[in-house]
This record gives sequence, C-alpha cells and structure tokens, in this order.
Amino acid sequence: MSQIPPKSPLASPLSERVNSRVDSLDHLSMDSFWLEVENIKQSSEAEQEECSLADVKTQEEGDAEAEWLQDAGLSDLLGDRASENDNIVLLSTLTKTQAAAVQRRLDTYSRSRRRKNKHPVRDVRDIFGVVGSGETVAEKEDSRPDQLWHNLQTANVQKPETQDYSCTVRNPGKEEVFNMDVAYSEQAAVLLKGSFLSEFRRIKDGNALTKFKIPKGRLGVTKIGDLSAQDMKKIPTLALIELTALCDVLGFELKRNKAVKLKTTEKRLFGVPLNTLLENDQKLLPNTKVPLLLQALLSCLEKRGLETEGILRVSGSQTRIKNLEQKLESDFYTGLFRWDEVHQNDISGLLKRFIRELPAPLLTAEYLPAFAAVQNIPDLKQKLQALNLLILILPEPNRNTLKALLEFLSKVVAREKNNKMNLWNVSTVMAPNLFMHKGLPNKIPEGKEKQLAEGAADVVRMMIHYQDLLWTVSSFLVAQVRKLNESNSKRYQFCDKRIKNLLRKIHADKDKVEKNQAEPSKIVKVHASLLLKDSLEVHLNNATRVADVLRQFQKNLCQNGWNIVNTVSFLKCNNSMESANLLLYEVGGNIGEHCLDPDTYLLDLYHINPHAEWIIKQNPSYPRMF
Repeated sequence: MSQIPPKSPLASPLSERVNSRVDSLDHLSMDSFWLEVENIKQSSEAEQEECSLADVKTQEEGDAEAEWLQDAGLSDLLGDRASENDNIVLLSTLTKTQAAAVQRRLDTYSRSRRRKNKHPVRDVRDIFGVVGSGETVAEKEDSRPDQLWHNLQTANVQKPETQDYSCTVRNPGKEEVFNMDVAYSEQAAVLLKGSFLSEFRRIKDGNALTKFKIPKGRLGVTKIGDLSAQDMKKIPTLALIELTALCDVLGFELKRNKAVKLKTTEKRLFGVPLNTLLENDQKLLPNTKVPLLLQALLSCLEKRGLETEGILRVSGSQTRIKNLEQKLESDFYTGLFRWDEVHQNDISGLLKRFIRELPAPLLTAEYLPAFAAVQNIPDLKQKLQALNLLILILPEPNRNTLKALLEFLSKVVAREKNNKMNLWNVSTVMAPNLFMHKGLPNKIPEGKEKQLAEGAADVVRMMIHYQDLLWTVSSFLVAQVRKLNESNSKRYQFCDKRIKNLLRKIHADKDKVEKNQAEPSKIVKVHASLLLKDSLEVHLNNATRVADVLRQFQKNLCQNGWNIVNTVSFLKCNNSMESANLLLYEVGGNIGEHCLDPDTYLLDLYHINPHAEWIIKQNPSYPRMF
C-alpha cells in the first residue's frame, strides 16, 4: 500500500511557496487542499488504510501500446490473423493526425516485439498494401505513417489551414470561439505549424475565466445523451484515438494505467463498484443512471446545505460520519434513515467519503494520470479539448456520476455570497477526494506535492466551470460515427484492389453529397407515432430549422384536430402544450438515434443522412402528456 505524502510538505508548505510564481493570495487558497488531505489522512489512519495522489507507474513499452490498440478498437492489427474488414472501416474515418497516432503505436509495438524475440507483428503496409511515396506526417523516421493514411484523409477531411484556432487568455472574461467542427489534433497541428503562441496563466478567480462559445453550425450542437447508446459506444474509441493524436501533436505523453482489480465487499453502499450500485438501484428504480445514495446525499445538501458557510470545507465529526455510514448500510434501502436529523457538514463528509471509498477512482484508475496531466498543457483551450475527450472516454456510470457531482458543486459556487465557497475553494476541497485513492500504490515523487496539488485543483476548477462545454460531443466525432455506420452497413470487401475501390467509393460518396447539397428544397414526412396516427409533411428549404418544424407541428395539433392516438389521456390543447415540450429525433440511415438541436437546419441534415426517419417525441424532462 502507498503512503500519504510526507507530513512536512502537507502541513508546512510555506517553504515551497516563497519561490512560487503564483501570488500569496493564491497560496492561502491552497490551505483548503492541505486541510482536506489531513482530514483524509486521519480518516484513513483510523481504518488503517492508505492513499496517495494519483501518480502511478505506467506500463512498459509495447504492453502499453498493445492495450492502447485494443482500447482503440484496433486489436486485430496486432496479430497475424487480422480481420481486415473490421479495422479498415475504423481506419478509413481517421484524420491525418489520428492516423499518425495509430501508426506510432503500431511502430512502437512492433519494435518491442522484435526486441523480445517474439513472433513479429504484422506490418500495417501488409494490411493496406504498398502505396506510392509522398509527404509524411511525422518527422521521425520510425514514426512515419504510410502514404495511404494521407490519401484516405485528403479525400475525407476538409483542410483547416485557413481557420484560426488559437486561443488566448490575455483577455480573461471575454468570449472565445471553441471550434468543434474540426478535430482538435488538426487544429493543434495548424497552430504548431503557424507558430501561434498563447500566454499561459493559471487563473483561480472564477469571474476572470475565459468564456467560450461553441459556434452552432448548420447541423447544430450534440450533447452527451443526444445520441443513442449504440452510437455512444463508438465515441470512447474515437475520443481515445483523437486524445492520443492531440497529445502527440502537443508533445505530451498520454499516461494510462492498467485497470484496477476491484476487491469484493460485503457492504451495499460504500466501497461498492458503481456498476454494482446501479444494478442494485435499477431493480428498485429502472433507468437509474446515478446511484440512489449519491442522489440522496446531493438532494439533502441542496435543500439544507447550500447556504451553510464553509460547506464541504468544514469537516464533520469523523466518528459521527462513520456511524452514519453504518446506519445507511442497514437503513437506506428500507427508507428508515432519518436525513432530517443529520447535520449538513456530516452529510458533506458522507458525500466525500462515498467518492473516496469507491473501489476504483471516479475518474478511473486508467485515466486518472491523464486527467492530472492536463495541467501541463499551456493553452487553456487545448486543456479543455483534452478534458472534453477524457470525459467522453469515461464509462457511462462514471460520466453520469461525475456530472451529477459537478452540477451540485456549481450550485455551491452560485451561493458563494452566503456559504463563502468560491470556485477555487470548492475545487481545492474536492480535488483530494477525486485525485487521491487508496488503490493507487505509488508514492508522490519528492518535491512534486505542491505542483500536483495545484494542478489537480485546477483541473477540478475547469470541470466545474466548463461542464456544459465538456459534456458536448464534437461535431467531428459525430461525423466519424456516421462514417462508421455507413461503412459497417455496406461491409466493404477488400481483396487485391481494396484500396483503389475504397478511394473510388469515397469520391463517389463525396460527389453524391455535393449533388444533394445543390438541391434547393425537399418535402419530407415527420412522424409522431406515439402522439398521432398522421404524419406531418414539411417543405424544407435552406432556412428550415428543427424549432420551426416543432412549432408547425404544435400549431397543426391545436388547430386542425388531427387524429390523436389516445384521445382520453392525451393532454387537451388549450395553448398549454408548447413546442418546447417536444423533441425531434433523427432515426436510422447513418445514425442510430439522434436528438436534434432546435437550431439544426434540416435540409443540410437531409443531405448528410437522406435515409433517416424524423420522429417527434415528448421531451422526457417535461411531465408526460399521455
């Protein structure tokens, strides 16, 4: 087991602060971090447990690349019995920088296998065939991707050289554009090529943080939850490849750990894996996405703790918290636990204890070092790009639980005037609970305690403040999902002329899209089978948006007396039913199911996915109408 970092730097960090580049006020704000670490240490000592900040030994060369390729959905490239069709579909969707990242891992794995005198790995050129020489992506001799990557991507990816992706934090508080249409790694490559430099400044005042705006393109913005579960399963693989490509371009190592072996426990709530908790909770309440205990803790704090001065920072009694944990284990599911008798500070202690007691970190053991390493990226926008991808990589239970926690923390910050907990205070208190875990064995390198502490708090600060942005699925990832779905449905058959046929198909699809885009208008049918027996004919032009169709549907429903499916239970229309209660979904074609942004231009979407059906459903966040 690991040890808490030595007491001297935790209890007396003043000696390290003298030469810091951050001003004294910011140093004082770190006291909450060290106090929280001491509280965690006392709690751990009482139970003879140990924990440390996340800084874990990484895997050996070759093993790490093999696991990366497996997690990236490219494990078949490792053996001599590769199933070419399974991988060529994914590879055909990659951008230039993403392809280079894959090639580097294959090269490293191949070298390590040769050094170990094992059976040689298949060369990527054996799979794709030999293509003529041309310009390469990487400078290093051993890391040059085959020209095929370039050929595939120049046929699919719009070159971004004419756009400016630079971000500056020189004018904090001003709004900056956060481009999600072009792959982050491609944007970084353009900045690097153009020698754009941004000033690095660690900002701990929430009011001075740069404001980012995601420009809505013609296809709108996609949030996590807007895509079907089937399509969301493809996102982590694509996000991992993109994150690796981004780190390669920026010159940062993407650190990952092996998955932690979870210990079994007889407990029902604390120290139980998230998946197990959710399985048990779903037996009581189907479709539960966040553990019921966490929901209860957050709900209780929202009702009685948001105005409490020092909430989260002021620790409750360790003895009472331990006793409350035992009572919850026995009484929570029976409904006998009396929440109104528990002090707010004890509830906040239970909340932090629940997070720390998870068998694996909430940010996962595999990617906790990657979350911590975000602090090393100098540009704020690129930090957020990396965090966005890491959020998408997280397993769904972890991502949903993290979002519920961050939403609560935002509410705490919003009551700063009463509870005296600003964004940085909350971040410094919560960082040890997210980045310290008893299951991570290595000690902190001597002299790095302060750097890791400030970096961890900075990452938590960004996750709280920018959570709406971070829970967005980038347009370029959605486009890659569409391409995967299209390719999987057609199941390309590759033989001796497989590359030539693929390139011909890519150009043919591109020509077809361009032909469709020239079409000025279109009449389509919009279905609402759960609401009506009739469908709505909609005349699309370049100005028709989703919001327009929903308003038209609501208007016709109210005025024309359509044939309602359930006239008894359906809510009668007397201007009480608004278009905001309704959502339009894109279903089928090259997407599973996609809840559309109200600002999506439907003719553009039709050109992208002409074989989809459009279905109107009730917004699940509103009271049901039938």
